Amino acid sequence: MGRRYQIYDVFTDRVLTGNPLAVVLDAEGLETAQMQAIAREFNLSETAFVLKADNPAYSARVRIFTPAVELPFAGHPTVGTAICLASERFGDMGSGQDAVVVLEEGIGPVRCGVRLKNGSGFAEFDLPRLPQNLGIAKPKEILAEALGLAPNDVTFENHKASVWSAGNPFQFVPVRNGSVLAAANPVREAWIEAFGDDSAFLYTRDVEGHDHDFRARMFAPMSGIEEDPATGSAVAAFAGLVQQYDDHPDGDHVILIEQGDDMGRPSVIRLDMTIKNGALEAARIGGHAVRVAEGVLSV
Repeated sequence: MGRRYQIYDVFTDRVLTGNPLAVVLDAEGLETAQMQAIAREFNLSETAFVLKADNPAYSARVRIFTPAVELPFAGHPTVGTAICLASERFGDMGSGQDAVVVLEEGIGPVRCGVRLKNGSGFAEFDLPRLPQNLGIAKPKEILAEALGLAPNDVTFENHKASVWSAGNPFQFVPVRNGSVLAAANPVREAWIEAFGDDSAFLYTRDVEGHDHDFRARMFAPMSGIEEDPATGSAVAAFAGLVQQYDDHPDGDHVILIEQGDDMGRPSVIRLDMTIKNGALEAARIGGHAVRVAEGVLSV
């Protein structure tokens, strides 16, 4: 049978930028192996498969695959799929319609607020799980070798390399400036010792956008992703790191992270943080998405 799919560019409001996502809308009846094969065929950082929700109060069940593995949760598939399903329900993306979409993912239900406006959609979701500090990373000499950098490049201010998760674990590596970030290049022979199966999220305060707070790159070779243009699940975990090192005062804070510029796919991820009694009480990830293609799979 034919299965409809749509391609979205996520964390951007301009086509051919951001992080591409395939959304397979008619995924009922597909086996896990078939989903993985389809994700390999699209060869995007992630492909989302839409199924009937187990809980009828929710919008859909979504399974997320990289070209190599299934993920319990990911940011840009959540944003893109929520906008896709809202657009399917309400029609043209210029409608100005607001919607709430709840997606059943491997991590649990993820609640998304969606606005369809001006030819693109914006979605923001509550973190299904607050970030957890999983400890310090390997010494910076080992990390630097795996990234093709010098050891003194792996630091800035009080930030140290550390491991955090808000559903998926990431190793966060601060680097001195944008030039160092641009020069990073994973070294396969040294990767396992430095990062194991984890993904590496490199970041700096040296930004291009005047209103942006951090610039980042993400590498996940063990998940079949050489580099990701925009990584919402990493930014979800990053919220915990930001509060630990930057110690924001109580209240609401907006952090904008630019990513993907170094691979020609500029993206912007919005992180909203609520701080209470010096601790992260809640956080949300948001971004735009725009549809760029659609078709039918012959499987």
